[in-house]
Order: sequence, then structure tokens, then C-alpha cells
Amino acid sequence: MQMVGQFEHKAEAYIALGSNIGDREELLLEAIQLIDSDPDIRALRVSGIYETDPVGYTDQPAFLNMVIAITTSLKPLKLLHTLLDFEGRLGRIRHERWGPRTIDLDLLLYDNVRMDQEELTLPHPRMMERSFVLVPLHDVLMNSHPLHEGIATTAAAALQGGKEGIALWKTINWRNASEPFES
Repeated sequence: MQMVGQFEHKAEAYIALGSNIGDREELLLEAIQLIDSDPDIRALRVSGIYETDPVGYTDQPAFLNMVIAITTSLKPLKLLHTLLDFEGRLGRIRHERWGPRTIDLDLLLYDNVRMDQEELTLPHPRMMERSFVLVPLHDVLMNSHPLHEGIATTAAAALQGGKEGIALWKTINWRNASEPFES
């Protein structure tokens, strides 16, 4: 982290959200509210909500997926731990890999940080293989981001013809970044 004057540098990060148990939309909105209410995190932009077929373990309900762009003063591992705490507060129980879940919060990108640790790999190692991540990420990714062109191409291909099991489910009328979040 760079220090700027007395204040810690704020990083821009991208978080994927997914839910396929319970009131999926409400759980996504509650997750955004938890994230945005943390004093060290500010939600900047939200994607549309996409309904997606499950991947990996396919004998489960469809997911609602989205991505949010945030700014944060938290370092990557601290941000990850905060997201895991939010998952727990929203009823996430880890039974099986890729299984049903109330909420899933995955840290995809954190500025231009590249790291490969047991607990966290950035950028997210399977991000470029997953239409349910790339399509909503394209909604919120800054045009100036180094991955923008590749993500735009892959996202467009995934939506074309609906072959990838992903469809826009709902758009969110997101607030101005200076207004408080209300669900």
C-alpha cells in the first residue's frame, strides 16, 4: 500500500456476488449493503443481475450473479477476510465445493495487484473461464483497466445466443456514489 500524505492509498477492487438459495435478490442486496456500510469500503458501481446455470456441481438451482466495483483502504487479505465475515453473517455454510449457497463473495481484482498465496490469488485464477463473472464484470470494469478489452470480447461472445447459460435477469437502479445505499 502506498501512503499519500497522512492517508492510506485507496485501491479499486472488483467483487463477484452469487446466490442460489433463499431470496437470491435480497441476499445480493444485503451483501452490497454490508460491503458499502463498512467504513473502509465504498461501493462505486454495480452490474446488472444475471441468472446463470450452475457450474461444476450442476444439480442445484440457478444462480443470480453480479459484480460490484469498490474502493477500499483495506489490503487484499484483510478485504478477503472481511468478505468471508459478511458471507457468514448472511448464512453461508461451506458444505461442498461449487455447491448451493446463500451468498458467495469473490475478490476478483484489486488494483493491478498480482499475488499467489495459499489464501488468495489475484487476479482470481478462474475468472477468465467463467461467463457468470465476466459478463457482469464487463458492466462495471473501467475502460482504462488493462483487462477491459479481453473481458469485453469474452463477455460479448458469452451473451451472444445465450449459449453460456447466462441471461440478464434485472438491472439495478444504483444510487449516486455520494448518496447512502438503500435497498
